Amino acid sequence: MTLTFKQIEKISKALGDMNRLKILNYLSDKGGCGECSDLGDVVDLAQPSISHHIKILTDAGLIDSEKEGRNLRYTLNKDVLTDYIRGLEGFKP
Repeated sequence: MTLTFKQIEKISKALGDMNRLKILNYLSDKGGCGECSDLGDVVDLAQPSISHHIKILTDAGLIDSEKEGRNLRYTLNKDVLTDYIRGLEGFKP
């Protein structure tokens, strides 16, 4: 899938925050999946702030969420990351 410039911009903005990068790195280290309850150990933020960052990552398509009982599980969207990298490779230096 080819991303539009708007999608590349949205993803770039989502990646422009250290806490969101830490969340993505955590998910990557966990094999692409992680529990919402573990994110407090990853970033030193209150739950409302974590939810804000998760929303930005979800809106950018970088992660997907699914409810498992009372918990939320987040999955890294590797296809979007791959398409994003390919999109950036298309820019000429």
